[in-house]
Amino acid sequence: MKLRKDPFFAKMDRLGLSLAYSEVRMKSGYSDTDPVDASIQTLFSRNVPMNCPIVSAAMDTITEAPMAITLAAKFGGLGIIHKNLTPAEQVSQVRKVKLYLNCRIDKPICVNQGETIGEILARRRDEGFTFHSFPVIDSNGKVVGLLTSNDFDLCDSNGTKAVRAMTPLRDLITGPANLSAEKAHSVLKRGRKKVLPLLSRDGGIAGMYVLSDLHRLMSGKTSECNVDEDGHLRVGAAIDVGPAEVERAEMLLSAGCDVIVVDKAHGDMKPVRETLIALKNLRQKFPGRDIVVGNISEAESAKRLVSWGADGIKIGQGPGSICTTRDVAGIGNPQVTAVYECAKAIRGSGIPVCADGGITKSGDIPIAIGLGASSVMLGFVLAGTDETPGEIKETKKGRVKVYRGMGSLEAMKENAASRARYRQQNVAKEKLVAEGVVSVVPYKGAVAKELVKMVGGLRAGLGYVGAASIAELQKKADFRYLTPAGQAESHPHDVTVTDETQ
Repeated sequence: MKLRKDPFFAKMDRLGLSLAYSEVRMKSGYSDTDPVDASIQTLFSRNVPMNCPIVSAAMDTITEAPMAITLAAKFGGLGIIHKNLTPAEQVSQVRKVKLYLNCRIDKPICVNQGETIGEILARRRDEGFTFHSFPVIDSNGKVVGLLTSNDFDLCDSNGTKAVRAMTPLRDLITGPANLSAEKAHSVLKRGRKKVLPLLSRDGGIAGMYVLSDLHRLMSGKTSECNVDEDGHLRVGAAIDVGPAEVERAEMLLSAGCDVIVVDKAHGDMKPVRETLIALKNLRQKFPGRDIVVGNISEAESAKRLVSWGADGIKIGQGPGSICTTRDVAGIGNPQVTAVYECAKAIRGSGIPVCADGGITKSGDIPIAIGLGASSVMLGFVLAGTDETPGEIKETKKGRVKVYRGMGSLEAMKENAASRARYRQQNVAKEKLVAEGVVSVVPYKGAVAKELVKMVGGLRAGLGYVGAASIAELQKKADFRYLTPAGQAESHPHDVTVTDETQ
């Protein structure tokens, strides 16, 4: 299928030009759709939808649970938990995201009747749980009661055992394992209760509903959230290659992770293919969960990843603001050309591509999607916000946060996963070759402020092109090449800017 943009890129190819975001702009066209009404629903991978095409990068200074929760819960996007964590730590981060909206909890966190309130509170703090409701079980796994926030508040001593502080089973409203969300909502409202444990036939815990999240579901307030079929936020996690990483993937999927990202600086290599083959058994064990592979920047690589069974592909080798791969290794395809060529190579396959890296302004997002990407992965734009890992530092120039490349020397010295990503796992620390830098960025406050600008710019782009959806933008987009003078004209010029909005 030939699209409007194909002749433009054919001409660029004849001229031997590969392009970056700053060198192109989309053509505007007739529009009969208000940008506010346009649909920005899309796919990250074959089976993982999003209500907004923004994904946070799997970097240790970008994405842990707070970022993933904000993206999925407030904007309908997706966070990818980084792999510079132990498998247990990464699983814990995934669980925090999956438990944030507790419409139906299939595997509630239970406490033993012999545990003390102090021990439970310490566990809650250490695990980062944001809830206070815990089914209480006996030594046989039978439910004997429930601890809620009221029980914690009314307990006089942290030394009190759960069995003494809990609301006993006889005073609870419970339901069967197969109770629907609609019926659970009705039962809780009628009984004036906030939590509904679901019991198996032998008296064990089979699940749990929470009234506040049922309210959100029934009122439609979760319609913009990126949630799975059970009403839990969607989240992804990164892994490397090899047998140990396949085990990590199984742990993550067991914790509810929706998509695994095989995250390599060069995704077109034999160990990636072998890992995809090894992951086939997990596809059968966890149907509907996807495997995304990255990173690549060439059309033939995209075709190979599809043939190996990837459910999604990440495009980008070296475009990131903290990446030095192109300088160090002498490889790379500028991101506009890379995204276009890879998306075109697998057009019609049903496999979405994600444009990863190089985005610094909101206008880069509709360009990336117009090129054929179904989503964009952001690092720099999100860096320095409250939701990123790391402390705020005070400097003479103001408050800052660290933003570093996963291939920076600091990251590789600290983490085996960073060394493995750049195939230097067996290299002595004094001989490591960095493919990224460590930087600081201004502290920006809540990430929501940045995301509002990004989504607004995307919608504006849809409006100017005359596209009512992501798919229509992919079909309609056409491009112009900008000379250096054209690039300068695209930004504020000949004035002194007093209010910087981007």
